[in-house]
Amino acid sequence: MEKDALSELSFSTFIMSLSTSCLTHLGELPDPVTKERKVNLPLAKHTIRLIEILKEKTFGNLTAEEERLIDSTLYELRLKYVHVAKGLAKT
Repeated sequence: MEKDALSELSFSTFIMSLSTSCLTHLGELPDPVTKERKVNLPLAKHTIRLIEILKEKTFGNLTAEEERLIDSTLYELRLKYVHVAKGLAKT
């Protein structure tokens, strides 16, 4: 990894990385290695729970922007999780 890429790491980029991982597990994005879209609800749920734990453990230590990011990320991922889970239940 280049030095510039490492210097850009932040709490926000970490949350976005977890979000991207969750979206991949929900089949919204292709796997970066296989290029296939596969749903893995247990891993998606696990990733959402990781973000929830980060929110709990960082309470009171985030900027307003970081709080908005984590809240909106959790909201969107939870909605997508429910949507995908309901879709799988119908099949």
